[in-house]
Amino acid sequence: MYDPSQLRTFLTVAQTLSFTQAARRLGLRQSTVSQHVRRLEEAAGRQLFTRDTHSVELTEDGEAMLGFARRILDVHEQASAFFTGTRLRGRLRFGASEDFVLTRLPEILERFRHDHPEVDLELTVELSGTLHEQLAAGKLDLVLAKRRPEDPRGELVWHDRLVWIGAERLRLDPDRPVPLIVYPPPGITRALALEALERQGREWRIACTSGSLNGLIAAARAGLGVMAHSRGLIPPGLVRVPDRFGLPELGRVDFVLIHGHRRTTSQGAADALAAAVLTGGDRLHRG
Repeated sequence: MYDPSQLRTFLTVAQTLSFTQAARRLGLRQSTVSQHVRRLEEAAGRQLFTRDTHSVELTEDGEAMLGFARRILDVHEQASAFFTGTRLRGRLRFGASEDFVLTRLPEILERFRHDHPEVDLELTVELSGTLHEQLAAGKLDLVLAKRRPEDPRGELVWHDRLVWIGAERLRLDPDRPVPLIVYPPPGITRALALEALERQGREWRIACTSGSLNGLIAAARAGLGVMAHSRGLIPPGLVRVPDRFGLPELGRVDFVLIHGHRRTTSQGAADALAAAVLTGGDRLHRG
């Protein structure tokens, strides 16, 4: 009933919220992407996206289709691997940024390990900036991390916006420096937060520094200050800081997959894991 190629296109549009970006990622014409979505909507008998010249959003039926599409594609990939006898081997050094500590990334990795038991998967969890450095040094084969908006490298998993978050009871005094909760350098969100405050001419002070997301969350829940964070990954117990406090806009951030420059024996495994992350990318920011 549902064509796997149409389901892959649907998932890509759902993750990027852009027919143009989906076409670029999939190597298809934009008209083909539109055709895949239209045919899937015809097969389902439901509208999956609302779209105009400025935005693309999932409908309630589209949200429901996400789960079905993932499961159908998972089974499709398992069947293909079984009957083609594909056996990936090798050591795969995968880096994921701290942003994904509280997401469902472990489910994606667990399924990958189940499907490819002969791959030795080594996971490194670090700041995005540190992962970029380790990848450039040849210490990692594949990285899932943030990139700065002007950085062209990597395959887009999804776009998001950075927002200020803190404890619900937090109050900011406009006459005092903004208390910041930040990762240490070379954290990308740290740099973007400081740049935004500097552009606004707003004074700030570091209230907490931690290389651990859990440490930052604990400080924020305790009301020590505010932190810049992805809108789609706001942890439980924290909320967006109201506009009335006058904090500057932080702009958008891209989450991307980047392969190492060196071709290694684990390249096949890296490609397979990248495909699994792209297929299940909405699990990383939709709970």
